[in-house]
Amino acid sequence: MTVDREVVPEHEQPPTAQTPADRVSTATVVAYAVAGIALLGWFLWGWLVLRQGFVNSIGEAAGTGFALLLIISVVGTVRRSRR
Repeated sequence: MTVDREVVPEHEQPPTAQTPADRVSTATVVAYAVAGIALLGWFLWGWLVLRQGFVNSIGEAAGTGFALLLIISVVGTVRRSRR
């Protein structure tokens, strides 16, 4: 049993309404770099200054990072829905 290739085209896809991904602005890259440095500072502050332990400091910095990612996701969703 064979499939007729003229009836079922292989590479034809329906057109989508999505636009290609926008370029990331320099301000966004700088903001992510500042957030990364702030998380590193938060980790070092908890570990070296507050002496709360290495694992606890990693967990606190990771939790803060995930909270920042959640905030960024919500803001991005709100901005995209306004377009």
